[in-house]
Amino acid sequence: METPKKPALLKRYRLKPYLPRHVAIIMDGNGRWAKKRHLPRIAGHRAGAHSIREIVRLSGELGLEALTLYAFSTENWKRPRQEVGLLMQLLKQYLRNEVEELLQNNVRLQTIGNIQDLPAGIRAELKKSIEMTSRCTGLKLVLALSYSGRTDLTHAVQAIARQVKTGRLKPESITEKTIEGALSTRDLPEVDLLIRTSGEMRVSNFLLWELAYSEFHITKTLWPDFRTPHFIAALRDFQTRQRRFGGVESIVGSVASWAH
Repeated sequence: METPKKPALLKRYRLKPYLPRHVAIIMDGNGRWAKKRHLPRIAGHRAGAHSIREIVRLSGELGLEALTLYAFSTENWKRPRQEVGLLMQLLKQYLRNEVEELLQNNVRLQTIGNIQDLPAGIRAELKKSIEMTSRCTGLKLVLALSYSGRTDLTHAVQAIARQVKTGRLKPESITEKTIEGALSTRDLPEVDLLIRTSGEMRVSNFLLWELAYSEFHITKTLWPDFRTPHFIAALRDFQTRQRRFGGVESIVGSVASWAH
């Protein structure tokens, strides 16, 4: 996706034109960031909000189509009640403070996950922000909230099973496209690049179907410290990969072939 700033940014950061269409990020390390500074955990989450703003803005300027952020998993409900409550307050504050920024940058907000699990006030704020940005045509910012990859797959299977039960679909007609069409991410491009901060080497129940052929970039940088140079490093790393999608020869060719 072309944007007015994209050519200059590609030149400034020495990036090739071939960028991922969809980047997903597991934003990990907020608690460790705070602990290293002898601060309460919520301070790390607040600091992480600054990283979100910077990466969302840059993603839009670079012309990425979608950016999915793992903001709150279903497992996160197991955290101490006080921390969960503070996280919900921070989310509400983020939505209120950032909606104008999103509008200015032509960013459309979307969500995936079990949104009905969120407090009523959060759901109302989300609905308002989604409606306000619904006409934006640039980056799709997808917040994964109360999200579980396994639950999303389970819901997809249940939806397909209902179609089979009513005779609208034959079992032998079910394909990968059928499953993809039943997932909450059905309107998004396939995930090209997954970034995980803090150095952990796992996907943590995130986009389990969608990550099948994604490239992974793991950085030891904690999320509150993750800024433009780290994001650019991840994009450069992506551009060195030769994507084969299970085959012997690359389907899209090496990145170098895109540049010539």
